[in-house]
Amino acid sequence: MTFGGRSSFAVPAGALVLSDPVRLSVPAGSDLAVSVYLPARTVEMTTHVTALQTSYVSSAGDVTASERFETSSTITSWPFLTGIDVAAGPKGAAIVALGDSITDGASSTRDANQRWPDLLAARLRERPELNHLGVLNQGIIGNRILHPTETQFANLFGPAGLARFDRDVLAQAGVQYLIVLLGINDIGHPGANAPASDEVSAADLIAGYRQIVERAHEKDIAVFGATLLPFENTTIPGFYSLDKEAKRQAVNLWIRGSGAFDAVIDFDRATRDPAHPARLLPQYDSGDHLHPNDAGYAAMANSIDLALFQTPVASTRTARR
Repeated sequence: MTFGGRSSFAVPAGALVLSDPVRLSVPAGSDLAVSVYLPARTVEMTTHVTALQTSYVSSAGDVTASERFETSSTITSWPFLTGIDVAAGPKGAAIVALGDSITDGASSTRDANQRWPDLLAARLRERPELNHLGVLNQGIIGNRILHPTETQFANLFGPAGLARFDRDVLAQAGVQYLIVLLGINDIGHPGANAPASDEVSAADLIAGYRQIVERAHEKDIAVFGATLLPFENTTIPGFYSLDKEAKRQAVNLWIRGSGAFDAVIDFDRATRDPAHPARLLPQYDSGDHLHPNDAGYAAMANSIDLALFQTPVASTRTARR
């Protein structure tokens, strides 16, 4: 790979660097290995900490051109690499999944690509009329709409959803659709992983959602609101309470009935226990009563009506107005 025709580069602090295009045919849905050589010991300044995919570290020098190399260790994060842009045909477009650890695939099986955005992408590939669509997973563990990472977690949970919106949604190539699944950490973190002073009301969250919708609509991106999943008695100390559950219910009621979104994806209905709606269905529960397991992520992906992506965005926007 080259960068402006050069084989090496330096990344300015806080900036992104794009490589030159690479002519490489990659089958849809396949794994792609990207090798990075760091000539000196380098502190990991940016990372996808829960990639849930095995990567390999070698101390044998520059092995970026080697198909096989000696491995000194393995990691399950993706350091430095932000994403890969893919050349597409005239119909090519993207769906952004903006979310937290549930979108990031927390508690799904490692190296199995069982995150709900992966499974949605697999469904789209099976439909000839929709296989021009890609799914961009913009989930960050612990992420909130209205507050950034708590101090004790450094920058692990990322900037607030509203702060990263331009970078993670509007700046992505070919975006036509946005699925928003954020808010459960805004409700749960205060008094648990965040100061009680970070407490937000349902009205605060609704105002945040409205900002996301309006900013996306300015760029003619259709926005689908996803309801927040059940989390009763999650094993994270202080994360759940009856008052917090009341906020979740109020937010979900607004998502379903406000008409603010172009459509609603009811992940709550898809994953809850009908006999106890404040809890995840046991067969969908990873064990922490907050994150689904592989079966739960599959239920989420399968609950999405693919007809949402068959309506031209312009038509969706006209109907909303």
